[in-house]
Amino acid sequence: MPEQPVSIAEIRAAAARIANIAFKTPLVRAQFPGLSGYGTSKEIYLKAESLQPIGAFKIRGAANKILQLAPAEIALGVITYSSGNHAQGVAYAAREVGAKAVIVMPSNAPAIKRAATLALGAQVVDVGLASSERLAKSDALVREHGYIVIPPYDDEQIIAGQATCGLEIVEAMPDVDLVLAPVSGGGLLSGVAAAVKQLRPRTKVFGVEPELAGDTAESFRTGSIVTWGAELTSRTIADGLRTQSVGQRNFAHIQAFVDGIITVTEAEIRAAMRAIVAATRLVPEPSGAVATAALLFHAAELPPYTTAVAVVSGGNVDPAQLAQILTGF
Repeated sequence: MPEQPVSIAEIRAAAARIANIAFKTPLVRAQFPGLSGYGTSKEIYLKAESLQPIGAFKIRGAANKILQLAPAEIALGVITYSSGNHAQGVAYAAREVGAKAVIVMPSNAPAIKRAATLALGAQVVDVGLASSERLAKSDALVREHGYIVIPPYDDEQIIAGQATCGLEIVEAMPDVDLVLAPVSGGGLLSGVAAAVKQLRPRTKVFGVEPELAGDTAESFRTGSIVTWGAELTSRTIADGLRTQSVGQRNFAHIQAFVDGIITVTEAEIRAAMRAIVAATRLVPEPSGAVATAALLFHAAELPPYTTAVAVVSGGNVDPAQLAQILTGF
C-alpha cells in the first residue's frame, strides 16, 4: 500500500474542481460478436474518454493540478514533457487560467497531436525520442525560466485527477466486476484502480499495455520498476504508451490496487480499433484500444465477469493512419 494513497475524498474533490473543464464521459455499450451481446450473459461497456474536449483523459489530471496553482505560480507559466495527449491537457487547462504553457515533445510525436497543442496556444520544444531527454530539457527550462512543472503522471494531484474516470465508472455502473485501463507512465491506471478498489474492493482492475512496450508488465511481475529503452518502446503503434518506465507513485498505487497487467500485440491493437469503430462508432487512437484488445483476445488471462468496462483513453488518431487500419492496407 502506498504511504498515502489518493483518497476517495481527494478524488471527489478533484471531480468537483474540474467539472467545468473535463466532461463526464459516457459508458457506451459494445456488442462484440463472440464476446458479448446476444446469447451471452456478458455486458461490455467502453468508457469514452475520446469524447473529452482534447480527445483524451489527460485533461482530468492536468486540470486538477493547474487549477490548484497559486496566482503567482500561474504568472510564471507551466511546463510539461509529453508525446501529445498530456501536452494538450496542459495547454487546454493553462489557457483556461491564463497561464503560458511550454511543452517538451519528442520528435516523433504524431503531427495531429502537435498541431492540436499549438492550436491551444502552447509553445512546443522538440527533443529526441527518449523520455529521459524530455525530462532533462524540461528541467533545464525550469532552471532558466522558473516554469511550474505539470508532470504527466508521477504526481498525487495528477493521479487524483485521472482517478475521477474510475469514480465515474463506479457511479454509473455500481455492479461492474471488471475494469481495464491502458498503462504507460501509470497515471490513468493508478487513479482508476485507486477509485474503483476503494469504492468496490471486489471489482477486478487490470492494466493493459503493448507487448512492444511492456515495461509495466515486467515491473508488476518482478515487484520493482524496470526501464525499457526508447528504441524498444518507440516500436509500438500506440504512441501514447511509449513511456520507458512507470512512475514511482503510480507503481505504488498499481501494486496496492491492480490485479494484473496484460500485454497485447500490434495486430490485436489494430483489430480492436476496427472492432470499436464497428461496434460503437467511437474513434479510438491505438493507445485507446489496448484495453478492448485485452477483452477481445486475452479472455483466458482475465477473471470471470458479468459486466466489464474498458477505458478508451483517447481518440487522437491521424486520419490517414485510421484509414489504413480500418481498411487493412
